[in-house]
Amino acid sequence: MKKTILLLYALLSSITLFAQNPWGGPQSKVMTDSIYSETLKAWRAYTVYLPKSYEADPTKKYPILYLLHGVFGTNEGWFRDQRANEVADQLMASGEACEMIIVSPNAGGNPYAGDWNGYFNMPGWAYEDFFYTEFLPHIEKTYRVIGDKQHRAIAGLSMGGGGTTSYAQRHAELYCAAYAMSALMDIPETGAVPSKEPGDKMTLLNDAVKKHSCIQYVTEADDARKAQLRTVQWYVDCGDDDFLLERNMEFVQAMRLAGVPLQFRVRDGGHTNEYWHTALFTCLPFVSRCFGK
Repeated sequence: MKKTILLLYALLSSITLFAQNPWGGPQSKVMTDSIYSETLKAWRAYTVYLPKSYEADPTKKYPILYLLHGVFGTNEGWFRDQRANEVADQLMASGEACEMIIVSPNAGGNPYAGDWNGYFNMPGWAYEDFFYTEFLPHIEKTYRVIGDKQHRAIAGLSMGGGGTTSYAQRHAELYCAAYAMSALMDIPETGAVPSKEPGDKMTLLNDAVKKHSCIQYVTEADDARKAQLRTVQWYVDCGDDDFLLERNMEFVQAMRLAGVPLQFRVRDGGHTNEYWHTALFTCLPFVSRCFGK
């Protein structure tokens, strides 16, 4: 009887371990860490996804995807609300996406509660300076990143989609690909997050988005700027019920008139977590195909 109980216990333990780690061997890892910014005079968190071979092969270096959250979001949103790690595990296991490091910085919070928010420089919040002079170098020194244009991509949703587009426009020498989801290409005529009063953080954010209009950047482009834009592989993905659809269509039209190739998809859906979750099933294979080219 005692042997039977021990055998049953061993069997149940094995089943539990299999459920926790059904494939056996190394597993991917999601970690949250932080960096102190001299530019912002504050600690800024970030969340990083490391593929399953990262610890098993300490000599291997990886391409990297910077994944930007939306307004009111933080670095944890992509892995909590859009389940980016689950999608990455599935696509890497099937071979539809290559192994890569995925990093989501924290450029957010609740501006109505007094938190700074946004990917651009604005009075009191030099976030873009922080991103390029402190954050990106820190990430690519701390983790085993290949660290060149051909192996670096950027993607994001909503405000992060606008940040993705603007960053890739103005720093085209750094990115091989940009995937913009439901992107805040400029302030829409209706549906924008309203400002409360002049000078508050939401007003500053809206003003910064207008100043860095992704549409205007293309319509005003000279030949040299257009040539730079053509060095990036572009993908725009927006739902047919999204309040930002018109701005995304205006951006696509401007790019086409400028002779800059891009892919554009309008899918069923709105400005929702589930839409962005499903977008990852296209985003990760897209950037994988762009890496190394």
